[in-house]
This record gives sequence, C-alpha cells and structure tokens, in this order.
Amino acid sequence: MKNEFVLAFNEVIEEKQLPREVVLDALKNAMVSAYRRAVNASNAQSIEADIDIETGKVIIRAEKEIVDVVQDERTEVTLEDAHKVDPETKIGDMVMVESTPKNFGRVAAQTARQVIQQRIREAEREAQLDHFSKQMGEIVSGVVQAVSNQGVTLGLDMKAEGSMPRNHQIPGERFRVHERVRALLLEVKSSPRGPQIILSRAHRNFLRRLLENEVPEIYHGLVEIRSISREPGQRSKVAVSALQTGVDPVGACVGMRGVRIQAIVNELNGEKIDVIEWNPDPAGYIAKALSPARVNGVYLNDHVRGTKTATVVVPEDQLSLAIGRDGQNARLAAKLTAWKIDIKSLPEAAADAIYRLQNDPAYATIAENEKDIVTQLEATLAKKAEGRPINPEEYQAMSQFVDRIERGLVRQREKEKAAEEEMQRIAQANVPEGAFEIPLEDLGISLRYTSLLGGMGYTTIGDLLLQMNLDPNVILSIDGIGPKAMQEIETAFANLSFPEPVSEEPEAEIAVQEVELAEPEEGAAVEAEILGEELEKAVPTPDLIVEEEKEAILETEKAEAIAEETLEQPEETVVGEIVEPEKEEEKPETVEEEEETVSFDELFALRPEVLDMVPPSDDDEFEDEEGDKKKKKKKKQRKFVEVEYDPDHDMMVVKKKHKRTDFDWDENW
Repeated sequence: MKNEFVLAFNEVIEEKQLPREVVLDALKNAMVSAYRRAVNASNAQSIEADIDIETGKVIIRAEKEIVDVVQDERTEVTLEDAHKVDPETKIGDMVMVESTPKNFGRVAAQTARQVIQQRIREAEREAQLDHFSKQMGEIVSGVVQAVSNQGVTLGLDMKAEGSMPRNHQIPGERFRVHERVRALLLEVKSSPRGPQIILSRAHRNFLRRLLENEVPEIYHGLVEIRSISREPGQRSKVAVSALQTGVDPVGACVGMRGVRIQAIVNELNGEKIDVIEWNPDPAGYIAKALSPARVNGVYLNDHVRGTKTATVVVPEDQLSLAIGRDGQNARLAAKLTAWKIDIKSLPEAAADAIYRLQNDPAYATIAENEKDIVTQLEATLAKKAEGRPINPEEYQAMSQFVDRIERGLVRQREKEKAAEEEMQRIAQANVPEGAFEIPLEDLGISLRYTSLLGGMGYTTIGDLLLQMNLDPNVILSIDGIGPKAMQEIETAFANLSFPEPVSEEPEAEIAVQEVELAEPEEGAAVEAEILGEELEKAVPTPDLIVEEEKEAILETEKAEAIAEETLEQPEETVVGEIVEPEKEEEKPETVEEEEETVSFDELFALRPEVLDMVPPSDDDEFEDEEGDKKKKKKKKQRKFVEVEYDPDHDMMVVKKKHKRTDFDWDENW
C-alpha cells in the first residue's frame, strides 16, 4: 500500500493540475529552506535536498570544508567522513556530505508549510500564464462568478479567473451567476497576484472567430474574410471572398435558410450582420458595402493627400437607407472599405454639378457643351422645389448629366496627377544621385535651420534640393523658416559642388593590326561583301575561330615542311583551310561561300593573335620520320605571313616566308 506521503503528493498534483516535476521541485526547495532555519545555516552555503517518492524519506546534503579537527559541524567535516563520499579528497577541499538532522521530517513539516504553499502557488501561476498566452486571440468558455458595475468575472480552466470590462461587453447584454459564456481571449498580462486575463465580446475578432467556427469553408481556407466593421449589439458588416472557383462566399456564410448566420446572431444577442462579397474594384466594393441601399454611381478621388474620398450618388428615396440611422450604415461602410464616403442624392448632385459649371472656370468648355441640358435641369429642379412630380425621363436625364460631369471631373484629376508626376520626375532628374547620401548638416547652414528642416523629414541634401525644385514655398511655410533662412539656403546650394559620378569605363578594345589586301575586281568585291555577311552570321565565338585557324595553319605548315626538305624557297603559296565548328572536319582547299565560317573583319581582327606564334626553343627535342631524336634548329626570325584575296581563283591565299626546315611540326605545339 502507498504511504501517506505518496497519497498527499498525488493529491496535490491532481488538485493543482501541475506537472510532477514542478511539485517535487517545490518540496525540495521547502526542505532546503527548513534546514537553513533549523540549523541557522548561511545563505552562501550550498545545500541540496533529495526526496524518495516511494517512502517519503528526506536526505539533506550540505557543502562542508575538510579539516583535521571539527569546530563547527555546520560547515566543517573530518577527512575520514569526507572519504566516505569521495576517497580522493584532501584537507582544505569542499565536499557535499549528508547532514540530515534528527527528527527532520517533523520539523520540516511545521517549518516549511508556508514555503511549500508559496512555491506551489507560484508554479500554478506560471502554468496558467503559459497556458492562456498560447490561446490569445481564441474563443474561451467560462462560468460567470461575479457581476459588478466594473465588469464580469469568469472562471476559466486551471482555476484561473478572467475579467470582462464594461467596454468589452455587448451593450444591453445581461449575465447571471453560474451562466456559461463564450468570449474572446483578448490579452494576458503578468501581475504579482497571478495572470491578468482580459476577455471581450465586443471586439470584431470575436465575430471573426465565430464565423470560422460556424462556417467550414472559412475554417478550411475556401472562403477568406477580407474585412470586418462592427458596432457591437447593433450592426456589423463582413466582406468575404472565395479562394476557389465555384464557391459562393456569401451563400457559404449564410448557410441553408440562414442557419449558420442565425446561430452567430443569437450568440451576439440579436446583432444584425450584413455579409457582402469583396470586389477588387473599389467602386463596386463601395456600392456593395452600402447595401441594402441602391447606388446610381460611385466616383473615386484617390489623388488627394490623406484619406481617399469616394462620392456616391443614390436615388432620392434611397438616401436615408444609404446613410442609415445616425449615419450607421455609411459609417460601417467607410470602416469596411477604408474610404471616406460622401453620399449625395441625385437632385443634390445635379445642383452641385450645375453650380460648378457656372462658377468654376475650369469647367468652361464642359459648360458650353452642356448649355442646353443645364437649362432643362434647372427647370426640373425648380419643379422639384415646388413639390410638383417629376417623370422618369427627367430623372434619367438628370442621372446621365451627373454621370458625365463626375466622370469628367475624374478625368481632370487624372490629368493633374499625371502632370504632378511629370514635375516630380523632372525635379528628380535635376538632383544629383549622390545628394541623397549627403546629410543635411554638410550643407553649411545654421544649426537651427538644420534642426527645423530635419524635424519636417528633410534629412539629406537631396531631399531639400528636390523640394526646392518642386515648390520652394513649402519650405518657406515651415515655422521658423523665413526669407532670411531661404536666402541662406539658396546661397549654400549655390556654393555647393557635388562630386562627379564615377562611370564604369568600357572594356578596352583589342588592338587590331591593319593588313593590306590587294584590291580585287569590282565583281569579286561584291561577292566578298556578300560572303562576309554570310560568314558573319555563321561564326559562333571568336575563341573557337582562333583555335580552328591555328589547327588549319599547323596542318598547312606540316605539309610545307615535308615538301621543302632540300630546297629553300623564299616564298610559298598555301591555300588556307577553315574547319566547321560542328563537324571538326577539314575542308577542301577550294574555299566556297557556304563552307566559309569566318567573316573578313573578324579574320583580319584575329589574324595578329593567330599568326604571332613563338618558335620552338633550341632545347626541345623531336622525332624525325625514322624515329631518331634530333635537336631542333634555332629559328632567329619569326615567320612573316601575308593574307590576300586571289580574284582569279576566288579564294583566300596565305603567303609565308621562312627558312628551310628539316623537321615536322608538332601538332601539340
């Protein structure tokens, strides 16, 4: 049977929901504290405690110094006792020896009770903090423990408590004690009294998590929630889009006969939810965001600085529906789309358009074209003001007029934006590239002006020079910058010189030696020109051409050496051979147009490199035709090679002058 210690140990683990190691470590720390109090040990002395879980026996080990004669048993031990622990110790060493006092279990139970409770409480708080930190942003369930004017206290897992302040509750919602409530785990803070857990039911992410739980398509990633705008307890708008073709995002969220969305509405205490389909086109997206109101037209103005503005024109009977109670519908649509929305009725938009045509000089051309329709619309608006009915044709004409004027305004804004971008490009081109890397302090103006400009975002000379090129009045409008400061800035720019940009020099061209050719006949020159164009296309790379020419020349010289064994010929004519790079085969001596692979320009450009070969040294050996090794004769002069075109035979001719040689050329040379 298990003893009382084991039963109590397991009961603590189960009650506190803590790991076995945490509770055991707390007990060991409590035993160490009890020993220090029992023997009045110093805090500098190292003390360890071991607990046998099966028997509950406690063993204390303390660090003591080895001495000949023990004067203080708390800190000293004899060499004989120390050898029982470690036989290799000697006088003056420190050793951990068993120092468990008699009746220590009873003393420890009375003295360490507070320590054990404190350690377990701290471990419990750390476990709670770690557990709920991982669940931040998720929905948790708790039981209402207390309701007060400041908020509601909920009992959570692991015996933790969470608080829901008033501003995080749905307005009009009432809670009863012992009622189970679901809420969003918004924040977890560490405090001396344990983890502080903040819950919320009014946050928009609470609605997001409810949709993920109720709609499988959202949970599995087939439908994505693009944006949420919410006023808790009253109305919410959710924009969704499908990530897979063939999926209806709105239908998936609503469910069959509205079952899915109705479950969420009940959880939110009757809060109305509008689910719309997200649209990449801002105009269509804004029109759907204002549902259930019908929209005639949406005209965007995203060229202004700050918040983007959209002008929405709606029929007169849809104006109140588009705005909503206390502007709620328009406000939620603006939050959902991140656009500032200006809603106008059709008669109001027509009146504004007529006023711009009559008073804005920029609309002079449009006003001349719309002169007749303006007169007609003025009569229609007067009839409307008198309360007389307006027929559908007049409404249609008014709608078309407003659409033309608003679209013309949009086109004008686009032209203005293009002009501004062009000015920006020109101003950017006039600023040296290195100016954006030079700090503003190097400009040489006073420190006061440098601080003022730096506070407005002009940190480099390039930033300031760019703004001076665009509009100097912007700099002048800064508080503390006056005409005197502007004059100092302009003077500093006039005296400033920028380093010339270092341009990368093009690679040095290969020097080409000029080779004189005999002027061919007129017909041959034309053929040579055509041949050169064809060969220029067929040459793969200059390096390959050089290697091919080397092989051709070596073969030619090898044949010449055999033929000139006895006679010294001052001049010899050899037909140049060119090898195709694909087949690596020798060509016949007669050069044809389709067999050539080298253009005239490339041949002459590469000829000095090919033909300027170093003769073999005297120490090199070679074998003659009979296999005997002989010394190569020293060549004092380099070969002179001349290349010219022979019009009679329609071929290239290589002429060489060299002394008589009685050895064969080495192909590997």
